[in-house]
Amino acid sequence: MEESERASSDVLERFLRYVQVDTQSSDEHADQVPSSAIQFDLARLLAEELRGLGAEQIAVSENAYVTARIPASAGAEGRPALGLIAHLDTTEVVSGFGVKPHIVHYEGGDLVSGVVDGAPVAIGPDKLPALNSLVGQDLVCSDGSTLLGADDKAGVAEIMALVARLSAHPELPHPALGICFCPDEEIGHGAALLDIEGFGCTYAYTVDGGPIGELEWECFNAAEATVTFNGYSIHPGDAKDRMINASNLFVMFHDMLPAHMRPEHTEGYEGFIHLLGVSSTCEHATARYIVRDHDRNLFEQKLALMQRAVDFINAELDEERVSIDIKQEYRNMAEIVSAYPELIETAQEAFAAAGVEPRVLPIRGGTDGAQLSFRGLPCPNLSTGGYAFHGVNEFIPVSSLEKMVDVLEALVKRFAQGNAGDPPLTDPRHERRRVSATT
Repeated sequence: MEESERASSDVLERFLRYVQVDTQSSDEHADQVPSSAIQFDLARLLAEELRGLGAEQIAVSENAYVTARIPASAGAEGRPALGLIAHLDTTEVVSGFGVKPHIVHYEGGDLVSGVVDGAPVAIGPDKLPALNSLVGQDLVCSDGSTLLGADDKAGVAEIMALVARLSAHPELPHPALGICFCPDEEIGHGAALLDIEGFGCTYAYTVDGGPIGELEWECFNAAEATVTFNGYSIHPGDAKDRMINASNLFVMFHDMLPAHMRPEHTEGYEGFIHLLGVSSTCEHATARYIVRDHDRNLFEQKLALMQRAVDFINAELDEERVSIDIKQEYRNMAEIVSAYPELIETAQEAFAAAGVEPRVLPIRGGTDGAQLSFRGLPCPNLSTGGYAFHGVNEFIPVSSLEKMVDVLEALVKRFAQGNAGDPPLTDPRHERRRVSATT
């Protein structure tokens, strides 16, 4: 089948169905995997659908990882197995319960997802200029009371629609494929418990990006910092030279972090220090921050700056009342993926073959691919087609859902056939040239 004559896709029907299955992760239960038992509902549904599509080695682990194997097409049995990965959960930041998707034909101006408490839930080109390029398209939105869940149920639906297409058209070239749907990506756990050896793939791609055409192999270095402030409470009438207000200690600390490092003032390769939240009384305060930067040195400098602020306040008080606990989360996968330029080049070719202009961008976030790359499975990230993730204005064009299935078909074809002049996609250990950061 020629790339210009691809089969139809059921991706929209799948996507609409999957987003109505509640899978919101929970930071309150981050020590257990999955953090929310409801993620098993979608995991088991996907496993059953994979069985119906003829997949092999289907399993749902005790931690809600869905894995399956798609046998290679005739003639591609000797090619390296390729993994396709997406995540089951939706963010805990905005409600993902009771999603009611619907399609809006966008004609310009504000995109109104729905009406909540009598007020329209809308976003316009002033906040999202990309809307100007989407006039005349059908966009899938929630009803405005929840997020949509395109992050990452769009990726799940696109992978599943590819599996359905390959099942209906086994003549389409593809290597053996490993399919994986992971829990808890949104709270930083992601693919940590995936059995990579059992997964059996040499390379993989996550399908977890934004607007159609985005291709990412660089992500943030990431840490979470919890800062604790211990005050001394006494009746304010007797407080002179005695009270130490923990809330004021927090304000002092936060004001020592440069405003230009806040995420609302950064873009591109610029890192940030972001205050997630604070709980505070006179006696005790706790502030949670996330720290991000693509550059490892700048990342370490931000962490050192926070430690110096803690040390300064304690020195001013002449006692230890402020402490910081730093939890490393993930590293920039460019350290690994840059050694595999053919993964980026092949993905660019797949986008172009499907009529999509590829755009190589740094991820201003993280993906399961960061963990997987450092665990020995090089794993760039592909777009899903969605916009405005993690909020009630989230949406995805129907055309992007459909086009990404074509991109995945073109991608697996190239892994099945190989390209003249490319290094052989067989052994990640052989010598490779590195991808330039300006790709």
